[in-house]
Amino acid sequence: MTTVTHAAANPIPSDQARRRRSTLIGFTAVLMWAVLALLTALSGSVPPFQLLAMTFAIATAIGVVASIARGSSPLTHLRQPWPVWATGVGGLFGYHFFYFLALRNAPAVEASLIAYLWPLLIVVFSALLPGERLRWFHVAGALLGLAGAGLLVTKGANLDFDDRYTLGYLAALACALIWSSYSIGSRRFGTVPTDAVGGFCAAAAILAVPCHLLFETTVWPANWVEWLAVLALGLGPVGGAFFTWDIGMKHGDIQALGAAAYAAPLLSTLILIAAGLAPLNGIVAASCLLIVTGAVLAANELLWRPRASTP
Repeated sequence: MTTVTHAAANPIPSDQARRRRSTLIGFTAVLMWAVLALLTALSGSVPPFQLLAMTFAIATAIGVVASIARGSSPLTHLRQPWPVWATGVGGLFGYHFFYFLALRNAPAVEASLIAYLWPLLIVVFSALLPGERLRWFHVAGALLGLAGAGLLVTKGANLDFDDRYTLGYLAALACALIWSSYSIGSRRFGTVPTDAVGGFCAAAAILAVPCHLLFETTVWPANWVEWLAVLALGLGPVGGAFFTWDIGMKHGDIQALGAAAYAAPLLSTLILIAAGLAPLNGIVAASCLLIVTGAVLAANELLWRPRASTP
């Protein structure tokens, strides 16, 4: 008797299932970043670097608790080569440092749009990774996402780049390069456990303290709502999101996540609309169409995998 093995019995190989699962976990970071604007507004008048120190401290606590829950010492994950530390701390703290610098030295619209180049750069830079193929639909999807994000940020108005704000524009470009490099670097250091992100957050919190003391006046949250907003920021968009993004970058579909990252400003706008803080109009609808189409196009290999052949 001849035994026939049907490939359909195991339609999704384990590595493909892991890739999808990691991609979904990585996308939760995008969902968390969507509430960044709302929570920042609810946090009151806490200055940026002080807020960064507080939220990164909460993120550090997340890493410590997660390590202990898995029965390992948090200190074990700190023993990493210096390039890993340079990539991690440089990515987390460097991005926020240059983002704040950009907003101080350039109009928010132009600075934000330049900074939003990072998802496109992730898609393009992914071609440098071993085992990754950059296809036309990856780039096309990321460009559609960028167009949608640009429409949201500018609200359909013409951009006005001025030589007076060159420092701010360069800082915004540094943001895009730093975060895309950090994300690609996470893939290259794929054997480094995600728990190490807790150490990067601790270092970033420490670095934020002297920046706060040099450039800002301390302002503590004024009421329990603002304290809860700070806590939520540390648990979510400026804390917990870094851990889930690391998983997505290390083990997920990096091109799909890069393009899908443009959903963050769209979801953020929809949340503000739901909260009554922003209007719903045709620009939001057009942006939604561009960003969703771009994300689906970039993720088509993940969404519609080839059928397994049956011998």
